[in-house]
Amino acid sequence: MSESLISPETGSLAVGSLEERLLAHPQLKQRIEALLNVVENSAIDLETADLAEERVIEEVRQMGQQALTSWAERQHQKQLDLLRSAHPQVRQHLKKNSTGTVALESSRYKSSCLPKEKENP
Repeated sequence: MSESLISPETGSLAVGSLEERLLAHPQLKQRIEALLNVVENSAIDLETADLAEERVIEEVRQMGQQALTSWAERQHQKQLDLLRSAHPQVRQHLKKNSTGTVALESSRYKSSCLPKEKENP
């Protein structure tokens, strides 16, 4: 069943169930699964609350970083799409593959080895 939710952060409409939406963001889904593993203690290496706390903090930190990275990539793509639609003549800037023009060593060598002409007064 597809649900429509209004996101409190953006005010925009989010369509689909949580599972469907997580399928569109596999890295975020992976982080949530890792967090659930901590809660369920499936790794069985979390013997103390301190170890569990450290793991939860690390998973939440990584999830936040991934979420912000995904957000930034989407915003960048939106801006590119807007620019391309407003100015179709604009071309994407690409880094050149050339390392530049190679200086001619032989011309430097010849000019430094030639005897200097004497000036006539």
